[in-house]
Amino acid sequence: MTSSFELPAYPAPRLSDAERDRALGLLRDGAAEGKLSHDTFLRRMELALVARRSEDLAVLTADLETRGGGESPWTRRLFGWVGRVSAVSVGIRRAWNAERLPKLLLPMPGGAPLRIGRDPGNGLRLTHETVSRCHAELSLRDGLWVLRDLGSTNGTTVNGQRLTGSAVVREGDQVSFGRMSFRLSAR
Repeated sequence: MTSSFELPAYPAPRLSDAERDRALGLLRDGAAEGKLSHDTFLRRMELALVARRSEDLAVLTADLETRGGGESPWTRRLFGWVGRVSAVSVGIRRAWNAERLPKLLLPMPGGAPLRIGRDPGNGLRLTHETVSRCHAELSLRDGLWVLRDLGSTNGTTVNGQRLTGSAVVREGDQVSFGRMSFRLSAR
């Protein structure tokens, strides 16, 4: 009697998210470079999203792979240069806008909190339509300036970050109430 020994058939390993993301990136780049027509790109994207094995993805991206392990050195240098130039222009734009902002003087210590909003009873009345009636409050607590949003509709930001609750602010910080922006300044 002959005994046959067979190994159980295991399913192929699950495709990792990183492999799928890499393939989708190659397809996007291929379409952007004009290597794929729009219809071909859409069809391959659909197939990549339902692929179960690495081999399935390899078939979809085989004609898009670059030789030599990635981008050419010239392409890397060009993208690096463009990135550095873009970073400089963003920095210049921020600096230009920061200097052009109107100043908001911090209230005198010992005084009542400064209420900010559209309501005529506020200490600082802003009439812009994106400012709520009772928008925010600026007060001095334990030697620190604290800005608190009072449930405004369009929000309060400090240095570009939306404020939820309250935050400590300093001279030179950029604060916005709705679409009205100011640079905090001491007397």
